[in-house]
Amino acid sequence: MNAIIYCRVSTTKETQETSLARQEEELVNAANKWNYNVLRIIKEQESGYHLERPGILELLDLIKEEEVHAIFIQDETRLGRGNAKIALLHCIMKDDVKVFCLAQNGELQLSESDSMVLQIVSMVEEYQRKIHNLKIKRGMKRAVENGYKPQKNLKNRGNEEGREKKEIPVSEIVRLRRSKLTFAEIAATMRGFGYDVSKATVHRRYKEYIESIEDDESNESLVK
Repeated sequence: MNAIIYCRVSTTKETQETSLARQEEELVNAANKWNYNVLRIIKEQESGYHLERPGILELLDLIKEEEVHAIFIQDETRLGRGNAKIALLHCIMKDDVKVFCLAQNGELQLSESDSMVLQIVSMVEEYQRKIHNLKIKRGMKRAVENGYKPQKNLKNRGNEEGREKKEIPVSEIVRLRRSKLTFAEIAATMRGFGYDVSKATVHRRYKEYIESIEDDESNESLVK
């Protein structure tokens, strides 16, 4: 399983660099102890009340673009403070990424108030998603009534009798990826067309495609 280590101190004072180094060392040891493969170590000297932090934005991008299973932090205040912490926890947890906290010697346990706020945020977002999907459904219905034929745009939809591997149009995944969409956005788009796929599945199929291209190029060079 893959993890990202995130270390933060609040000021740019040189004395804080020692704290960053200590956080990194302790978190690397914890990740190894719990059998996680560290994909990236992110360190920054920024206020926890701010969302516009290069390191935290990189972390959120990695969650969308790579198969990340966990974030390792020293304590929950390293991730953020106040509303910034709640917003970040929501972004991380809705992508099914766990947060491990060294101060709690395991997976982060939220306070009752933080848990309540996150539940409310998730409920509101879920209803927003339902409203968005209803609007898409209505728009698609109108388009079909006006002569649009979605089956001509995407072929081989869905699984076929008992096949274990999901049949999804890899060409569409590649096209959307080349259009700068994240793997999570591509998965959402594919679900809109009736494919029950996750971000991880989309990411895996894209990697398989890239690896097949690289293998073909390698074989061609050997022939030459």
